[in-house]
Amino acid sequence: MAQIEIENLGIRYKKPNSDETFMALSGITHSIEKGLFVTIVGSSGCGKSSLLMAIAGLTPYTSGSVRINGKPVSGPGPERAVIFQDASLLPWRSVLGNVRFAMEMRRWKGEDLTNRAQRYIDSVGLAGFSDYHPHQLSGGMRQRVNIARALSVDPEVLLMDEPFGALDAQTREIMGEELLRIWSRDRKTVLFVTHSIDEAVFLGDQVIVMGKNPGRIKDVIKIDLPRPRTNAILDSDVFTEYRRVIRHHLADDMASLQRLESVA
Repeated sequence: MAQIEIENLGIRYKKPNSDETFMALSGITHSIEKGLFVTIVGSSGCGKSSLLMAIAGLTPYTSGSVRINGKPVSGPGPERAVIFQDASLLPWRSVLGNVRFAMEMRRWKGEDLTNRAQRYIDSVGLAGFSDYHPHQLSGGMRQRVNIARALSVDPEVLLMDEPFGALDAQTREIMGEELLRIWSRDRKTVLFVTHSIDEAVFLGDQVIVMGKNPGRIKDVIKIDLPRPRTNAILDSDVFTEYRRVIRHHLADDMASLQRLESVA
């Protein structure tokens, strides 16, 4: 049985200052097996984040269903952790205190919280920074703390909403490789939203390509590239072909939108 099952999912939002609504997602159906790294790519406004938040239980859906391990999603749950673009660390707490905070909120039992937090801090490459505060860290380091905090509560599913979007290109590449190292060790199920086609292909076992008006799945592409992956793979012919196929899907979506706007 798939770990995540999405069936005919629809989300409708109310327009600001109006009684009218619009369909953000329609007819989303997909199943995700345990341990897969799945990336979600699409143009702005296609509902990538809405889909992720529905799986997280943070956005109610209008129709259809989402199930985790066979159980309907009706709100947040301990088997899921969400990582946003903004690390949202507590500025008055140290790195150690921020990682401990997640476990404190879950009332974690059975292990000393400080020792466990330190282990996850070390695992994301921040050994020696436990006593630092967020303002003393770079953007990439803050996001590492965010990842350590999420992993510390041992979720089965990691939901990541453009976590590297605010980072510079070089740091983004480094963080991508670091994330794959952590994933290969723990084999959590990961859903990763991104605007970057290269990032989607480089990280994913499969890429969900979304279209818009309304948000829908246009294609699911299985990425048959060897692991572990390094930046050298970016120049391969196979990588280039995956990039071409996804770019073609997104170009079609933009052309359709331009035709609709010209008619309007």
